Formats: sequence, C-alpha cells, structure tokens
Amino acid sequence: MRFIGIIPARYASTRFPGKPLADINGKTMIQRVYEQTLLAIDEVWVATDDDRIKTAVEKFGGNVVMTSADHQSGTDRIAEAVATISKSNQKEYDVVINIQGDEPFIQPEQIESIKACFDSPNTQIATLVKQISSQEDIFDPNKVKAVISNDQKALYFSRSPIPYQRGVEKEDWLNNGTFYKHIGMYAYKKDVLQEITQIEQSRLEVSESLEQLRWLENGYWIQTDITEHESIGIDTPDDLERIKDMGLL
Repeated sequence: MRFIGIIPARYASTRFPGKPLADINGKTMIQRVYEQTLLAIDEVWVATDDDRIKTAVEKFGGNVVMTSADHQSGTDRIAEAVATISKSNQKEYDVVINIQGDEPFIQPEQIESIKACFDSPNTQIATLVKQISSQEDIFDPNKVKAVISNDQKALYFSRSPIPYQRGVEKEDWLNNGTFYKHIGMYAYKKDVLQEITQIEQSRLEVSESLEQLRWLENGYWIQTDITEHESIGIDTPDDLERIKDMGLL
C-alpha cells in the first residue's frame, strides 16, 4: 500500500500570521513538521498557497506543491494537492495522510498507528484518539471528544462532554467512565478523499463546527486508533514561547 503525507500550510492566520515560517531554534516550524513526518512516510509534500512558504520548503530540500487560495479547509487543500502530484509524477497513491502543519512534535509512532488502520480493507478514513486524564478536558469545548465502538470505529465527535454520566456529579465523571479526545490527524483512501470534498456541509458539522461529522453523517467509516502521545499544537506566538519555556524545544 502506497502512502503519501501532505502537510497543508497557510501563511494567513488571524492568531499567528506566518506561523509555518516561525523560527524554532534555527529551523522553521514547517521544516520540523516535515522532518518528523519523513521518519514514518517515504513521500511527504507541503501544500501551500503562498510563495514565501514554497521558497522556504524548497530551501531545505522539501517537496512542495502550490494550491488554490480559496480552499475552506485543509481537507480541500490536500485533495487538490494529491491530484496535482499524482498527475505530475505519474504515481498513484492508496492512502493520503493529512499532517497538521503546526505540530512540530508529531511522533512517528502516531503516523505508524494511523497507517495500521488501513490493514483492514474496510477502513475509509482513519484518525487518532487519546484517553482523557484531566477532568478539565472533559468540559473544555476546545478539546473535541470522541465516542468509539468496541472495534474502535468512531461513533461521534463533540465539543460537549460525551458520553454523558447520568446521575454522577461532574467532579466524579473521570473516575466513572472512559473519555477520549480527538487527535487531529487524518488519513483517507484516495478515492474517499476526493468524494468527501464534494459533499455539502452537514447540519451536524455546522452545529459543532467539526468537519468529520459531515463524513459520519454521510455514512463513511472512520477507524480510530488510541495513541499515548499528546498532541501539542502551536496556535499563537504565546503557545510557542510557552513551549520554549517548558524546555520542549
């Protein structure tokens, strides 16, 4: 099975303009994400709409493809990117892995886990979840919760605390049940990726502002795997400084 990793990267960001080019101890953020991804995937590309990012990727010897500036989501961007790459290099890919461009600490084991989800021929889309260990995370709407089946198929994602613990005081929820938070890396069968970008926004997606609900609502199978690694995204300059203060860089 042939995998390709795509890292969508935009320059424009209301909270952190130019984030992919932020310096992290002598390397840009996008370079660090790229190098971590290469530890688990043989072919990696950056998909961008900005010449500054394109130049930076070429400078460190990475693969980069230009895409439209009009995409509403990273999923749309990588769908265009892989179609362009396949046409230009005359290669076909079985699975496309969408790597978040603001997670320079992504672990190769996480990527290997998501690749392994496709050992089942029924898997159409795959993602990762992590068991919640903090009471606060259960009730934080910025921490997306996932409910999974016994075979780890995604049943639902929500910003609300799910599953609801009826008759249990909130401070006891963590001790009374198992909660998972979503780790936002996706992988798709190539044909499925092209299909889902053609589907109109769904009512659940709009309600929760979660793109993956569109796929579930339209009957797609999202396989999950449980990771022990925390997701450490950098959304603002303050996030970057905080991580530096923690000694992670």
